[in-house]
Amino acid sequence: MKRRTFAAVAAIAALAITATGCSGGTGSESTDAGGKSITYWASNQGTSVDNDKEVLTPQLKKFEDETGIKVNLEVIGWNDLQTRIQTAVTSGQAPDVLNIGNTWAASLQSTGAFLPFDDAAFTAIGGKDKFVKTAMDTGGMPGQDPTSVPLYGLAYGLYYNKAMFKDAGLTPPTSWEEMVAAAKKLTTGDVHGMTLAAGSYTENSHFAFINAAQNDAEFFDADGKPTFTQDGIVDGIARYVDLMQTDKVVDAGNAQYDNGTQAINDFANGKAAMVISQNNANSSIASQGMKDDAFGVVAFPAPEGGKDIATMVAGINMSIFKNTKNKDSALEFVKFMTSEATQAELGKSFATLPVLTGVTPTFTTDTELAKTFSDIYENRSKPLPLVPGEDQFESTVGKAMNQMFATVASGGTVSKEDIKKALETAQQAVEAAG
Repeated sequence: MKRRTFAAVAAIAALAITATGCSGGTGSESTDAGGKSITYWASNQGTSVDNDKEVLTPQLKKFEDETGIKVNLEVIGWNDLQTRIQTAVTSGQAPDVLNIGNTWAASLQSTGAFLPFDDAAFTAIGGKDKFVKTAMDTGGMPGQDPTSVPLYGLAYGLYYNKAMFKDAGLTPPTSWEEMVAAAKKLTTGDVHGMTLAAGSYTENSHFAFINAAQNDAEFFDADGKPTFTQDGIVDGIARYVDLMQTDKVVDAGNAQYDNGTQAINDFANGKAAMVISQNNANSSIASQGMKDDAFGVVAFPAPEGGKDIATMVAGINMSIFKNTKNKDSALEFVKFMTSEATQAELGKSFATLPVLTGVTPTFTTDTELAKTFSDIYENRSKPLPLVPGEDQFESTVGKAMNQMFATVASGGTVSKEDIKKALETAQQAVEAAG
């Protein structure tokens, strides 16, 4: 399965939509009062839309058999989902239940179009405490009832080639310094120590956030105002860009890698000794002929003395449109989709992590790998900024970093002063967008 990065929903936060302006659930065939039918928009998690339908249909049939509620399924590709949600918010022609990228939660919540999960709603789906805390923290803006709950979990890990490390007399790195030293030793000839999706603005924004978080720096203050030019942010981005610029452990050609699959393929084909990827990379690695026992995974390491944050909390959440005519049925469906049994089946098919506490991952039979990613997701993760401006953060900062890598790849240099100036421009764009 190709990695799904969650480009935020631009402009949705700015929509002046009230609860009465959105008649959610109009796509349903009947209401709770008289019938049993709801409409569900699922995001494309598998290898294709048809693959998702194959995976989801048996589960939806099981739900119908158990509850009598029919689910009208539509799987929507990521290139179209943003526009479809925006149109649903403004027009009122909305499904009852839908999937969202979890980084969209705050922007969507600000529209006022989605059902808050208050105490009664949480009770209806089995309780708030069943969810992993870091996953539940992505549900919406702090201090408010969330308007989404976790469905699928993802986390970044540092994949390394076991044979290359063994031949070089190296052990898996536990700090940034060890990782760079190992990457330098493993950069020989046509092989580089690391590979990055350095041309992907979403990937770059994720690692701007992670590296800044390791420096205990925040992109937004408590009032949601951007604070992009802090030293901790500048230093974190410089550290990441220097993997190509000064450490020279990343091939300059990676500046053109605009998605994670290209970097994963380099790793799987022996062109790089390490790659930072989410846990759903395993199937892509296998598709290139690399065996499961040929690689290991450790947490993406922080610098010595830095905060132990190895990933943003990646994944998919579920929301319900506030004006659905089928609230009880919608809540029943969310309860089913976030049950242990359903999570186990879908996690296996979509290579995702469970969002429930104490549940064993099913995306791999390698118990050590499952344990590593569960620890990263539950204990070494931090949500991306839970503010309406998160979408602008990803776009402006990520694209600025694209340009930084492109400058390095073409033989130029990027100083910390250059980074700070680029962040000032990005911050001004976010402030202008409101």
